[in-house]
Amino acid sequence: MPIILRLDVMLAERKVRSKELAEHVGITEANLSLLKQGKVKGVRFDTLEKICAYLRCQPGDLLRYDPGAEP
Repeated sequence: MPIILRLDVMLAERKVRSKELAEHVGITEANLSLLKQGKVKGVRFDTLEKICAYLRCQPGDLLRYDPGAEP
């Protein structure tokens, strides 16, 4: 998929644990893990908003477009 999720990078940069973020956003750790791995088809804007607010980042910090990546 040409969209690369960088959530794991942002968590490491902010020194935030997945469990902490999942609790704040209101999703399970399992769903957050799937999101980090890029194994989801989409993400709700309100979920993205909560993630960005907690990590103090922009959506573009979490998502990258790589046209050469596998479909």
